[in-house]
Amino acid sequence: APEFIVLYNGTKPYPDQTTLKLSDAFKDAADLRGAAPSPPVLELEVKVYNINKGHNADIVAKCEKLQAYSFFVDKVREMGRDLPKEAAMKAAIDYCIKHGVLQDFLETNSSEVFNMLITEWDTEEAQEVWFEEGVEAGLARGLERGREEGREEGVEVGLERGREEGWLALAQLLQEGKTLDEAMTYLKGPTAGAR
Repeated sequence: APEFIVLYNGTKPYPDQTTLKLSDAFKDAADLRGAAPSPPVLELEVKVYNINKGHNADIVAKCEKLQAYSFFVDKVREMGRDLPKEAAMKAAIDYCIKHGVLQDFLETNSSEVFNMLITEWDTEEAQEVWFEEGVEAGLARGLERGREEGREEGVEVGLERGREEGWLALAQLLQEGKTLDEAMTYLKGPTAGAR
């Protein structure tokens, strides 16, 4: 039977297996339909399998190409601990070719694989920077509010509130479907109160 799956190989901790549901992306689906709670008209379940080293070894072992891919990704990360990222990627590709891991594919497509890895790593780094900037913007908003209160302890309270509001504002914008870039633009923008 057809099945929709995702193979996870990101760097953040993730369970071995989980199921995501489309309906979970909508906070109050019943309110949107104006009706009493009922099952969604359209549902999509996505099984997510973590294929990083040390996860779902039984699943990975059943497919030689998947096992090789998982090994390759782990080798890129391992090399990245000691080398600059571009050198680590090239070294991992060379290592895998030399040791027969995805050899034919990497010999034919090594430049495409390298470019894909550079793009993926740059995107991950950019997302981390955007997230940090969003938190900083939230902290700045909180500090501003604390000063407006005029109390001596307002700065401390403002920092606390700003941190909280920054996280909450960022989480709310992401739940509303904004991309991380859009959420950060909103948090930094001059019309921070308007959506």
